[in-house]
Amino acid sequence: MELMVLLNALVTRLLFVLHSLIGVWRVTAVKKEPKYWLLALLNLLLCLETGLTLKFKQGRGYKWFSPAIFLYLICIVPSLWLLEIHHGTQYCGNEPGAVQVNVSNQDFNQSRDSSHGSEGTDHHIIQTAKVFVNQLSTICETVWTLALHQTFLLLLVVGRWLLPIGVEITRDQLSQLLLMFVGTAADILEFASETLDIEDVRKNYALINAILAVWTWSMLQFPLDLAVQHIGCKTSASARRIPSLLLCRYSAELWNIGVSLFIQDGPFFIVRSILMGHFRIFNQMLVFFTAKNILVVTLQLYRLAVITLDFRATVLQKSRKGEVCCCPCEPYEARAHATGHQENEMKEFVAFPPKEESRVPSEDH
Repeated sequence: MELMVLLNALVTRLLFVLHSLIGVWRVTAVKKEPKYWLLALLNLLLCLETGLTLKFKQGRGYKWFSPAIFLYLICIVPSLWLLEIHHGTQYCGNEPGAVQVNVSNQDFNQSRDSSHGSEGTDHHIIQTAKVFVNQLSTICETVWTLALHQTFLLLLVVGRWLLPIGVEITRDQLSQLLLMFVGTAADILEFASETLDIEDVRKNYALINAILAVWTWSMLQFPLDLAVQHIGCKTSASARRIPSLLLCRYSAELWNIGVSLFIQDGPFFIVRSILMGHFRIFNQMLVFFTAKNILVVTLQLYRLAVITLDFRATVLQKSRKGEVCCCPCEPYEARAHATGHQENEMKEFVAFPPKEESRVPSEDH
């Protein structure tokens, strides 16, 4: 096993575990109940996945799916749910500045009273760290929750970048996937923060649960790599039907359209439309992002129509010419086999002429 592959696999999963433990710590501090530390047991699933990946895949990833990202979602999403439901009402105006002032004062007092020896220096560092942690605990809940949301989405992108890739995905495909994830993460963060910050939404627990459910549903696209990979085509005759050929040829494009319509922009548009239409909640940003979702959904439907018409024209053109309609993403051996089969039939036809020609009398007789 390569050293860099092992290091990337372990470091990335360690970051996932540490971030999820910070989320559990915040839930325990907010709820003031030690029983919520049981959420940390979810990280055992990630530890088990790490061992299995190192043993059977030598630390590398899988095709189309990332178990580490999926298990990280399982570890951190419950903590974010609890923090959003227990949304605090503390005033957050001067809290970050207060942290810096208090820590600097403590550092000054400790540096003045402590001795110059090594024991005094170590004690000074420990006391400063304790003060810093205590001051972090006093930051209001809204700042902590937003910071966890932001670091969560950033860690998804960075973690997917650091995780070792499998043999099925190239670095070019990975770079495309990461660029898509950056834009997706920004849209998801905007949806969660913009809708949950509305005062009327905070008063309705049903709306909070519905928004969090849609937010969780949109997260399920991150463990999947179908946005940049084509599925394989089967060589059987039943797989050469029109829907199968369409899915084979445009699998990545169809997946992107499906994600936009059913996982991200479509559900986001429905939630925002309900907020404006049923609950009469209006603000400038809500109207703008609703219009943006409408535009994206319309463009995705237009793209789907263009793909369908282009594929239909290609199939009709090949059928008129009498060509075999093979999937362009089908392995070369499969296409060569189909072409070679036709060539063998032609050779057999030339080698063994029809019986009618054999009845022609020879000139020697």
